[in-house]
Amino acid sequence: MSVADTDPVVFRTRVVAESIRLFSEHGYESTTVDQLAAAAGMSRRTFFRQFGSKEDVIFADHESLLAQVDDRLATDHGDPWLAVCAAAELVFAHFVRDRELAVRRAQVVQEVPALRDRELVTTYRYQGAFEEFLRARLPDESPVHVVAYVAAVTGTHNFLLRQMIRGDAEATPERLRVELERVALALGAARLGEVSTPVADSGRQVTVVTYPAGTAPAEVARRVAEELGEG
Repeated sequence: MSVADTDPVVFRTRVVAESIRLFSEHGYESTTVDQLAAAAGMSRRTFFRQFGSKEDVIFADHESLLAQVDDRLATDHGDPWLAVCAAAELVFAHFVRDRELAVRRAQVVQEVPALRDRELVTTYRYQGAFEEFLRARLPDESPVHVVAYVAAVTGTHNFLLRQMIRGDAEATPERLRVELERVALALGAARLGEVSTPVADSGRQVTVVTYPAGTAPAEVARRVAEELGEG
């Protein structure tokens, strides 16, 4: 099937899908670059120029996805911690839209050690993009804190992504959002969903605090104690 002359993002996704189909049918080692190029509707030379090796092509859609992540972060002028969560949700949504492709890729990757290693490298690229963004937006933040936060976000995302691929009905974008809010509350946006309003009343202050649904009682208690201490 020729996939030339289409939108670049769609084009890359289709090339990935065709490559995975060939790997599934003929085996990774037995599938040739000529077969991959023919499926993509291009010459061998053009294939190498656009996609590199066989190892590269199976993750080619990540190039477009990483570009979308960079754009999303660059245009988000809100809370930097939450911007990273939103970018992670964007990645998850990509795989939800084409779960069959994600499933077939996972099956191929599990059979080839070199592809498993490459998958790890791809994951680190997302982490690197998140860390670079936070360091630029929060130059005074502890590097250890940034790394820990990004690791928690990507770990949460990757766990639910694996569950989604395995067919877990609860591994949804909505579930991811809730879990990432918890990560942000615990490690990043310390004031996520919180409104603290001092009210004058005979020399006393009243603090009103609200939190996202599902916040652990112990976390709420800790935050309230902090507010009372500050008051």
